Amino acid sequence: MPAKSGAQQKAAGAALSAKRGDTPKSKLKGASKSMEKSMSEKQLEELASTKRKGKPEHKSKS
Repeated sequence: MPAKSGAQQKAAGAALSAKRGDTPKSKLKGASKSMEKSMSEKQLEELASTKRKGKPEHKSKS
């Protein structure tokens, strides 16, 4: 499942870092905090590894 925006990709990267123990979980905020709890490491890897070219920073609500 590819990331839909740059912000989603960054949040997934932060959550993945915390899940692996590289970053303290206490440093997580907002979306990355809930992603870390609800998603597997494999799912987070897929989101975080999405190419950013052509992606908006934030997905517009439609």
